Amino acid sequence: MSTLPEGFTFSQSSLQDYKDCQRRFELRYLLQLAWPAIESEPARENERLMQQGARFHQLVHKYILGLSTQQLSNQIHDPDLRRWWDNFLASFNSTPGLVKNLVELYPEVSLTASLADFRIVAKCDLIAIDRDSRLIIFDWKTSQRPPQREWLRQRLQTRLYPYILVQSGAYLLNGGPVMPNQVEMVYWYAEDPDSPVRFLYTEQQYQSDGVYLFGLIKQIQQHQLGEFHRTQHEERCRYCIYRSLCDRGVTAGPVTESDSDYSQAESFEIQIDLERVRDIEY
Repeated sequence: MSTLPEGFTFSQSSLQDYKDCQRRFELRYLLQLAWPAIESEPARENERLMQQGARFHQLVHKYILGLSTQQLSNQIHDPDLRRWWDNFLASFNSTPGLVKNLVELYPEVSLTASLADFRIVAKCDLIAIDRDSRLIIFDWKTSQRPPQREWLRQRLQTRLYPYILVQSGAYLLNGGPVMPNQVEMVYWYAEDPDSPVRFLYTEQQYQSDGVYLFGLIKQIQQHQLGEFHRTQHEERCRYCIYRSLCDRGVTAGPVTESDSDYSQAESFEIQIDLERVRDIEY
C-alpha cells in the first residue's frame, strides 16, 4: 500500500528531492516535518537573497502584465535586485535579444496532467508563443553562478515542464495539439543575462521522459515509511535543513560556495510561492 497521501501532487521540487535524497522526500512531503535549520550560511545573507529572488519574480510578472517600467523600477532599493532587473529589461527588450517574434505571453502559468494515477504540476514563470506556434517555457533564475548545461539537462524541471506542456497545453493553442518539437525550455540567469540555456524538445525526449517519470512515481509509490534511504552524496547534506536530524552535520554550507554544481545552484535555487511573499507596491 502506498504511503503517499490521497490527492498528492508531484512537482519538479518533490521529484527532485526524491532523486537527490529519498529521506528528504519522506521527511518533507510524507511526514511534513518542520526542522529548525537554515539551508546555508550566513543566514542573513541567504535570507536576503531569497527575498530579493522572490521580489525579482514579482517584478517580471508585473512587467509582463503591462505595469509601468518606471513605477516598478522606483520600488527597487537592493543593489542585487537592481542589477538583475536592469539585466532583464536589457535582455527582454533588445533585438533579437531573449525573445523575438512572440505573439502571446502567459506569465505565472500552472499546468497539470495525470501520470501513474497521480497529478503532476508545473508552475512556469512564463510561457510564450511565437509566430510559428512554438511554445517557449521561460524560467528566471537568480543564482549567483549558473550551473553547467549538462547539470541542468538532468534536472527534473527540464524533463517535467516540457512533458506537461505537451500533455496539457492545447488550450494555449485554441485547442490544437502541442507537438514535442513545438516546445523549448529556456533558463535565463539574471547574473549571466546574455547566455540563456536553451533546450529544444523532441518526440524522442517526450517518450523517454514519459517512461522515466512514470517509473519514478511508481517507485516512490512502492516505498513504505522507513524505506526511504539517505543519499550517499553527503555533500548535498550541507544545504539540507534536515542534516542534523540525519546525523550529517550541524553547520550549513556557505552561501558563496562554488566548488560544485550542487552548491552553486541548489543553495540559491528559490522555490517561489508568490502568494506568501508581500506584494510590491506600485
